[in-house]
Amino acid sequence: MARKITNYREPMARIVNGAVPSPNIWNSPQIYEVENRAVDPGGLVDAAIREIRSWDGAAVLDIGCGTGFHLPSYAATAARVVGIEPHAGLAARAAARCASLPNVAVRTATAQELPLPPSSVDVAVARWAYFFGPGCEPGLRELTRVVCRGGVAFVVDLDGSRGDFGRWFRQTVPSYSPETVEEFWSRQGWQRRELDLTMEFSSRADLEAVLAIEFTPSVAARAAQETPGLEIFYPNVLRWRRF
Repeated sequence: MARKITNYREPMARIVNGAVPSPNIWNSPQIYEVENRAVDPGGLVDAAIREIRSWDGAAVLDIGCGTGFHLPSYAATAARVVGIEPHAGLAARAAARCASLPNVAVRTATAQELPLPPSSVDVAVARWAYFFGPGCEPGLRELTRVVCRGGVAFVVDLDGSRGDFGRWFRQTVPSYSPETVEEFWSRQGWQRRELDLTMEFSSRADLEAVLAIEFTPSVAARAAQETPGLEIFYPNVLRWRRF
């Protein structure tokens, strides 16, 4: 029997000034957890990052860590891991998730004011946090401050120019311009690689719940109609910069 997921709104929690709203995880963390479990079952993102710069024995920074879904996997081989999350409620969940991991710390802060000393990070990763390009300059300047010489910063984001998911995203956010985003990252000097990810769900209830937190109701309904099975093509871009 399919498990029914009830969409719910996260109770009010302190949010650091300057944070850009992230309605999907901020309002529905349990459903976003389902989404995290569904995304990239083959581990293509981590494999692509490791080809460029392994985090084994490194100091790792996870920017916009949310409930800390990825922190334990970093901590398994990293020397130390810091998760940064501007939503205090989500940061508390991340800290609880990693309470048994002595090499993990979670801080409530924004990307543009990282509570870290200069040159203290070897690998920085931001997943699904820099969608819009222009406006991210303060956060990117902070990366220049905290990433050490020889370190690498990575940004993983949806490729809004490709696939049904990109089309649904553009319909939900009409102001989004893939061309503007590409021009921004090119000017900043970051490299890029396309990633053909998938989301794979165990039930239609899970799939439709995730669509409902990612898109407007009308777009989510069309997306569900256009998705006959339990898998969604999820085109992404991996961007990186060496320091």
